[in-house]
Amino acid sequence: MDKAEKKYYHIASLEKGIRVLELLADHQELAVSQVARELGLNRASSHRFLAHLCDLGYVERGEDSRYRLSLKLLELGTKSADRFEIRRVARSYLQELFLAFKETVNLGYWTGADILHLDKIDSLEILRMDTPLGSRAPAFCTGLGKIILAHLPEEELNSYLAYVELTPHGPNTILSAESLRLELMETRERGYALDDEELSPGLRCVAGPVFDHSGQARYALSVSGPTARLTPRSIDRIQHKVREICDQLSARLGHGRGRT
Repeated sequence: MDKAEKKYYHIASLEKGIRVLELLADHQELAVSQVARELGLNRASSHRFLAHLCDLGYVERGEDSRYRLSLKLLELGTKSADRFEIRRVARSYLQELFLAFKETVNLGYWTGADILHLDKIDSLEILRMDTPLGSRAPAFCTGLGKIILAHLPEEELNSYLAYVELTPHGPNTILSAESLRLELMETRERGYALDDEELSPGLRCVAGPVFDHSGQARYALSVSGPTARLTPRSIDRIQHKVREICDQLSARLGHGRGRT
């Protein structure tokens, strides 16, 4: 955003303070000089921002003079996440999927641009998919994303395909809009999405759509794990259970149609 486009309410110092928080979230711990270098600030400005954020309780300074985020931000994030009523409602359904397959189970939300991971239950296996809560993932190469894209209204899907950059993430990432559109048509017809090493090498994911009371598939559930355990035979069993659980959760959210 250039100067001419900035809104009258734009507060430069607030923006810089938020950028400091985002930087610490990405790097865990940083010294004043590192913050200055990463954000293009001078050392005095960086120290001022960090000191003020410490006073407010959002940042902590360690004995080694490096700065990190405090638990106060975690508290804010938890309160914000609790607003997603879907997390509370969906929890028992995630548990049922986990008990059925002992693999990682995920709840995703379509933001309009990508997938936000709202909740999960981790597999107890050493080799597993480990996606942090609150993280985002591309929709075009994830099971959660593809099943939601497959149920988007045509206009919304066209808009998404027009701006998204299909970059490789795994060995099987779909890299053309035409191929992705065909994949989404097949996904909608069979009722579940499959990420077959599209997001990450060696990992597969089976996902189903969760419809809300308006009939929109804004959420999805998935079971993910290594290709050695999510074989074609196990995927067939998993997809049936995923679709069943997604139907039940959709009905709980007020959706009256079942699978589409």
